[in-house]
Amino acid sequence: MRHRVHGRKLGRPTPHRRALLRNLCTSLFEHGRITTTVQKAKELRPFAEKLITLGKKDTLHARRRAATFLLKAAVVKELFDTIAARYADRNGGYTRIIKLGFRSGDGADLAIVELLGSELSVKKAEKAADEKAKKEKPRKETPEAAEGTVAEGSGEAGKDQSVAKKFSKKIKGALKGEKVSKPGKAKKARKDKPETP
Repeated sequence: MRHRVHGRKLGRPTPHRRALLRNLCTSLFEHGRITTTVQKAKELRPFAEKLITLGKKDTLHARRRAATFLLKAAVVKELFDTIAARYADRNGGYTRIIKLGFRSGDGADLAIVELLGSELSVKKAEKAADEKAKKEKPRKETPEAAEGTVAEGSGEAGKDQSVAKKFSKKIKGALKGEKVSKPGKAKKARKDKPETP
């Protein structure tokens, strides 16, 4: 029976679980939005909400209590100066969990945890990146690129842009209320064996 069982163990011993939640909280306040599993997101939410409420008190004792949980002093300063001020007239409900679907590697249920109001800063960053991409002049094709050894958009920058586009489409669909589809396991035809009629 699971009567009155509070919280999730997340398959970790208590010190490891506490360190995980401290890392997630610090990253959430630092970046405004993180991608993690649904179970971790649901476990993270109460810690983040309580820290924001603590940030609204803005006393020395509150700052020291937040500093014992968060890992970076700069994040503590940001929590008390900008994040808590953003929610001064709001009583709770500072975070949002958006389900993304399943991870292709292990099938884990993914979600985005974000601070309300941080989507504006993310949109500004995306807009700035789009403007920067438009300003860049198209590269002239070199002989190596013509042969196919060096392709434009390859490397880390190309991967980051494709991942960002994929997640931005899912986020926009989730915000509109569309259901995010689960990745299907399509059967691939084998190339070495011809199909028999």
